[in-house]
Amino acid sequence: MHCYPHSINIEALLAHVPLFNELATEEVARLARGTREVAAGRGDILFYKGDMPTGFHLIVYGQMKLAFTSPQGGEKVVDILGQGQTFGEAVMFMDKPYMVYAQALSDSLLLHIAKTAILDELDTDPKLGRKMIAGLSRRLHHLITDVESYSLHSGRQRIIGYLLRDHLTNGDKVITVTLPTNKGVIASRLNLTQEHFSRILHELSEKGLIVVEGRVIHIPDVDKLRSYDR
Repeated sequence: MHCYPHSINIEALLAHVPLFNELATEEVARLARGTREVAAGRGDILFYKGDMPTGFHLIVYGQMKLAFTSPQGGEKVVDILGQGQTFGEAVMFMDKPYMVYAQALSDSLLLHIAKTAILDELDTDPKLGRKMIAGLSRRLHHLITDVESYSLHSGRQRIIGYLLRDHLTNGDKVITVTLPTNKGVIASRLNLTQEHFSRILHELSEKGLIVVEGRVIHIPDVDKLRSYDR
């Protein structure tokens, strides 16, 4: 992992983050002074479970995996995050160690925003506090939806829901989905074994509901796939 403190315009990047887009220029400038760049190569560990957070992270580009290792030694992927997303806010406020580790799935550039800089701004701008609460609430809702899915939905339903997650309301009948990372990581994210995940993709393919080309999945009839296994 490497830090390159002067290679990008940190203030410009922070100003485009939804969390900070209502802040005044001088407020963004103060945050930027408490922000550093972190470059992570594919496979690099950003932090380990048990490390103490000193702030939270924003992904400028690349992809990160949040995961933990089960007592049996298997990996459980909690989330897959990409450009523009943030992580680590909740545990930063709790003064607790990380419950997961973060690993780069591709070459990535992140910003680390120091806890002290955030706390200083929260003292002066209640709008920032409201936005952070809203963001954490969305993440909690996302987590509860995941637990509900694992508990109530079959593996087939979970995979179909994942493939159609960005196409619930736009009315497209034919879509192409590119998986953000390898099938093993996505299977873990959906609480499935890689074998089970591959078996279901094969089944959907044989039914003519999807066409798999590596990480690219073509869906010739969204409605037919959505209604399958209901």
